[in-house]
Amino acid sequence: MALIAIDPNAPDFTRRFPNLADARLGAVCLDCSDDFFADKQRMLNPDPAQFIVGKYDTHGKWMDGWESRRKRVNGHDWCVVKLAKAGILQGVDIDTSHFTGNYPPAASLQGALLAQGEPDANTVWHEILPSVNLQGNSHHYHAIASKQAFSHLRLNIFPDGGIARLRVYAQPQQAWHLADSSTLFDLAAMENGGTVVATNNQHFGLASNMLMPGRGVNMGDGWETRRRREPGNDWCIIALAHAGVVEKIEVDTCHFKGNYPDACSIQAAAMVGGTETSLITQSMFWPTLLAPQKLQMDHQHFYNEEIQSLGAITHLRLNILPDGGVSRLRVWCRLA
Repeated sequence: MALIAIDPNAPDFTRRFPNLADARLGAVCLDCSDDFFADKQRMLNPDPAQFIVGKYDTHGKWMDGWESRRKRVNGHDWCVVKLAKAGILQGVDIDTSHFTGNYPPAASLQGALLAQGEPDANTVWHEILPSVNLQGNSHHYHAIASKQAFSHLRLNIFPDGGIARLRVYAQPQQAWHLADSSTLFDLAAMENGGTVVATNNQHFGLASNMLMPGRGVNMGDGWETRRRREPGNDWCIIALAHAGVVEKIEVDTCHFKGNYPDACSIQAAAMVGGTETSLITQSMFWPTLLAPQKLQMDHQHFYNEEIQSLGAITHLRLNILPDGGVSRLRVWCRLA
């Protein structure tokens, strides 16, 4: 996995919510009108799109994304995507990186919620994003106002061309009322609905990487802050997917060797209401869930007996002392 560059102009939803169109999480392109020049599945690759000079295949120039042939009849091209999990959309990025003379002039998004099965001719599609103009070699960020959950999306491009990446940032939906209350769930996990509320710094790696499945594949696949040159420490606030009682915590510094934090601690609380700004202020005074613990390089740290009994919590604040990188954070809880 390549280091995902942090776009300073990207809206906040790209840092807070998981990309449910990420192939690593299970998203897949089911069907499309045409992908003659470039396979539709490439559009869901989480890595930044690349351009390889001189690379061709039997259909022409190899492009890193979905690309249809030049349309010589009326109509437009489309691609149906099954999201990794049904979710309430917060925003999208229609990325045309490296597509210059072959990008679509416009695109739109439709959505459907299916309890089972895949879309067919009878599926009712709801407009999520009306047609918007596109530019070549650009990110196109659009906030989504709908409060309805969707499991499938249909990306329409007008009339044809190439999309490097489709990223769909959403709050995953989970049927917690059907869950076994005696089972432990990682309520910080992105696939369960855990989200990053705020962090003071993520210069080298997004804090949301800590909530991804599996172990980090390299040093770019984690949360890493810049070198701190002033007093204090770096921190990240995470909203759990559901209120829970913490039983076990894992802090993984996989691949971080010369830049892992010296220590970490966790504060937590049950919060109702407020804003991101107010949570940042309040988090400074949350009670301690995990007292400062020394960390090791490239190591999985597990905590059970060290966890303080706070009852049900909804949010936590991971403090790293003073700075550095954490690959994954797991917070195993009983549902409250």
